[in-house]
Amino acid sequence: MTRISFVIPCYGSEKTISSVVEEIKKTVRMRKGHDYEIILVNDNSPDGVFRVIKAICKKDKKIKAVSLTRNFGQQAALMAGQAQVTGDIVVCLDDDGQSPAGDLYRLLDKLNEGFDVVYAGYGLMKKQSLIKNFGSWVNSKMTEIILSKPRRVQLSSYFMMRRLISDEMIQYKNPYPYNIGLILSITRKVASVNCEDRKRLDGKSGYTFTKLVAIWLDGFTNFSVKPLRIATILGVLCGTFGFAFGIFTVIHKILHPDTPAGYTAIISVISFVEGIILLVLGMIGEYIGRIFISINKIPQYVIDEKINIKAGKDGKKI
Repeated sequence: MTRISFVIPCYGSEKTISSVVEEIKKTVRMRKGHDYEIILVNDNSPDGVFRVIKAICKKDKKIKAVSLTRNFGQQAALMAGQAQVTGDIVVCLDDDGQSPAGDLYRLLDKLNEGFDVVYAGYGLMKKQSLIKNFGSWVNSKMTEIILSKPRRVQLSSYFMMRRLISDEMIQYKNPYPYNIGLILSITRKVASVNCEDRKRLDGKSGYTFTKLVAIWLDGFTNFSVKPLRIATILGVLCGTFGFAFGIFTVIHKILHPDTPAGYTAIISVISFVEGIILLVLGMIGEYIGRIFISINKIPQYVIDEKINIKAGKDGKKI
C-alpha cells in the first residue's frame, strides 16, 4: 500500500479549501493500492480558513492541520507541512483549486519512470494574473541560469516527490527556504508533465510583485554564488570600458586639440559606473544580511497548533 501525503499551504482560502480536499479524496480512490493523508497548513490567514480546516479535520482523521503563529510565507508553510508527513510520496499543491488534483496519477506514473521529483507543467501562459505569469517566467529563467535547472522542466507550485527528497529538504533550518533550490541541490532527476490549466475557484492570488521579488532573492542568494561572480564580471567589464574610454579620450585630444572637454560624457560614465558599484554593494549586503539573520537562528516557522497529528515517542508535540 503506497501512502501519499498532500501538503497544502492555506491563506485566504476559506471558500475553496473544502473543494480542494474533496477533489483529492475522490482522485486517490480512483486507483487501488493507495492510501492518503492531507496536511493543511494555516499560514496565519486573516479569513476564517482555520475554522473551516478544524471542521474538516473533525470529520476525517486523515486530514491533519498545522497552524503557524504568523504569516511566514508559502515556502516556509510547505516546509512546516513536510515536517509532519508520514507517506511514501509527498505532493505539494495550492489551496485555490487551480492545481489539477485530478492529474495526480499522471505525475505518479512519471515519477515511477525513475524520477525523484515531477512538476505539473502548464505552458508559458497560465490562467492567472499577468504579473504572476511574468514572475513564473522570470523564476524559470533564473533557476536555469543560477541553479542549472534543466530547460525541459516547467516549474509550478504543484509537484510530487519521493519521501527521501522531502526528508532531506526539511533538514534545511535557515529562515529563507526556497523549494526548487533545495530540490536541485539534492537531485537532478527532475521532470515535468503537461497538465490541465484551470482558473482559481475564488478570489485572487496573494502574490504581489514584492513577494515575487522576495522569492527571487531567496533563490539568488541562498543557493548559489553565481550572482557574486556576475558582479565580478560586471566590475571587469566596467573597468575595461573605463580604461578604453580613457585611452580614446587622450588620443582624441591629441588629434583634435581644440575639442572642448566632454562634461556630459564624463558625467554619464561616472553615473553608469557608480550605479554598477551600488548594485554590487547592495548584492553583497544582501548576502551579508542573510548570513547575519541565519547566524542569529531566526526561526523558519513557528507552529501554534496541530490537529490530528500524534505526539512523538517522548510525549512531546512534533
